[in-house]
Amino acid sequence: MAVLWLLLLVGLPTFLLGLFVWAVVKHFLTAKVPSSIQHRVKFRVLHCLMLFIMALGNILEKLKICTSLHFVQFICDVGVIKNDPDLVVTNMHFGSIPVRLFQPKAVSSKPRRDLYHGLCSFLVRETDSVLLSVGYRKLPDYHHPVIFKDCLNATIQFLKSLEIYGVDPSRVVLCGESIGGWAVATVIQVLVSSPNLPQVRAQVLITPIIQAINLCLPSHQQNKNVPFLTRDIMIMALCKYLAIDLSWKDALLTGAIIPLDKWKKYRKWLSSDNIPRRFWSQDSQPEFLGCFNEAAYLETRHIFDKEISPILADDETIAQLPEACFVSCENDILRDDALLYKKRFEDQGVPVTWYHVEDGFHGCLSLFDWKFLSFPCSKKIVNTVASYIKNI
Repeated sequence: MAVLWLLLLVGLPTFLLGLFVWAVVKHFLTAKVPSSIQHRVKFRVLHCLMLFIMALGNILEKLKICTSLHFVQFICDVGVIKNDPDLVVTNMHFGSIPVRLFQPKAVSSKPRRDLYHGLCSFLVRETDSVLLSVGYRKLPDYHHPVIFKDCLNATIQFLKSLEIYGVDPSRVVLCGESIGGWAVATVIQVLVSSPNLPQVRAQVLITPIIQAINLCLPSHQQNKNVPFLTRDIMIMALCKYLAIDLSWKDALLTGAIIPLDKWKKYRKWLSSDNIPRRFWSQDSQPEFLGCFNEAAYLETRHIFDKEISPILADDETIAQLPEACFVSCENDILRDDALLYKKRFEDQGVPVTWYHVEDGFHGCLSLFDWKFLSFPCSKKIVNTVASYIKNI
């Protein structure tokens, strides 16, 4: 028994060290670190840690201990939640949906705004807002349309209860980052046709995913190997959430799932021609749709639903949407999604505020309070969003 323990004590650290060395090697072989990113060493270290955690998760999944996604979520959730003496944080449920309500302790002289955002405490303090964070159900246990329905149901219930929480119904803001930005975009399109509810005043879309159709945009080409959302990770998450078999990966990436008649209908909104030329690199190529694959289309055609690709909403719906603040990052594979959706707003006369972060990358927002692991771009985005909300 003592020998087994000795082998474990020696073997486990050796194995973990070897796995980390593999992650470092993979990073330097595959990752692209744009020159505009500040603190490049810190960026590389974080990506190596990410690769290490993902590799360990894959091993645990193969050993049937837990799924890789469950392990990654567990690691992301580990941490100490600091109590803020200036806030009241309440965990509750709207039906079966877990939500967390953030409220300032100080009594406000006027009704407060509301918004959804992961950086809850900071925004509540900075903007004197009531904030509701929706704990929507996630992968790997839940698939589309669970996130959409959870966010929609929680939003509707909260909008019906604004008076209870002292929220001014004329100053409600919805905010989301990445898939949260997608949730805001889809939910708000439904809400504009609900006259019995308070109308949302504004929306904040931070590096959102807006469509799953044209994956050949300039940003997809330029940033396909930029951590932390590489093309491989993006397509894996997309396929898992939409229950699409990964065997259709190449068809999705080349546009072979797009029928010619649909491309003729939607290219005015989805084409790379809508991306300003200053965002094109020397290597960027206009999209060239692969040979149409009908079998692939039949398996993936739900990506043309407005609940999945909200950019496909008709002009009448877009024109009714509230003003928007878009945040895009230069080194983000989803950069052009924000640019395409912004143009749709502008074409329909919807007021738009746009903030582009030259040294930003996907996911940098979540690092804003990680102290020495934070990045200047993280704080820029947070401060910009807080300033926008305060001016609503």
